[in-house]
Amino acid sequence: MIKVEDIGEQGLLERLQRFCPPEIIGDDAAVLGTAPEQSLVVTTDMLVDGVHFSHVTTSPGDAGWRAAAANLSDLAAMGATPLGITVALGLPGDLSVSWVESLYQGMTECLQAYNTPIVGGDVVRSPVTTLSITAFGQVHPHQIIRRSAAQVGDAIIVTGVHGASHAGLQLLLHPKLGKTLTQGQKAALIKAHQRPQPRLDVLPLLWQTLASRLPTPDSRLPIPVAGMDSSDGLADAVLQICRASGVGAVLESEQIPLSPAFENWLTTEQALEYALYGGEDFELVLCLPQAAADILVQQLGKSAAIVGTITSHPQVILHNQNQKIPDRVLSLSQGFQHFSQ
Repeated sequence: MIKVEDIGEQGLLERLQRFCPPEIIGDDAAVLGTAPEQSLVVTTDMLVDGVHFSHVTTSPGDAGWRAAAANLSDLAAMGATPLGITVALGLPGDLSVSWVESLYQGMTECLQAYNTPIVGGDVVRSPVTTLSITAFGQVHPHQIIRRSAAQVGDAIIVTGVHGASHAGLQLLLHPKLGKTLTQGQKAALIKAHQRPQPRLDVLPLLWQTLASRLPTPDSRLPIPVAGMDSSDGLADAVLQICRASGVGAVLESEQIPLSPAFENWLTTEQALEYALYGGEDFELVLCLPQAAADILVQQLGKSAAIVGTITSHPQVILHNQNQKIPDRVLSLSQGFQHFSQ
């Protein structure tokens, strides 16, 4: 087995350069062009071995895919189209070179679907494997999605199922769970965790929907859209949007799209906890006027749904129309937070 310390920094960089476009890398920095009248969008995510991934739940290829998907999801949450990413690695010297190459292969497999290149990065020695990605995208200034744009009366849309990634993680950590699930259901939940799909596909439909609400064609879309991705859970996304916008919300628990696999496996309460606080589903949570929301959900199909309404009351309340579950005030403290006890 060839280790990183056997080939050194330059040897490793030579191997990793084959994952990058030769016309872009090779200088001290990459040069990326943006289209006219576009704004540059930049996001950075850091992943640490033992916190964000482990050999128990994630192969190096899956770790690379998830890292790329997380950054592309952040761009989608801003309304941006990706231009490229840079990758910074902190690696122990005794880590195998094949592990690093598999990591890059996983990133490449995710990025290829969105024509997004790896345009540079850095490699350093570290006692813990660490992966930091910076992603660059572009967006028309009038199509920027912000957390602070939610307005009272807006419908809250989710673009797909929630809780599946957390369910997949639990199955990986505890193989004896899910005895009532079929092998196909288990595989689908595990794939939701290991190979999530960033929802960049939503953006063209969103802009088409908003443009259709205008009386005349206009590049400036006056209908504001609030949103973010649900990487830290559905509850976190709605709470963050409401806090930034100075509003509240009511979520209808029956409307939250869940995996059909949950029906004979989890209780209603457990399924909702997975959806609200499990995280890493990488769906988009969007707030826009009811009429436009109805059209967008119809366009998206599958598991997209309107799950609630923005209110003037400052709290975010989980409501059950059948009153099988008492109303509940949601808070950020109930989800995962770094450095919490």
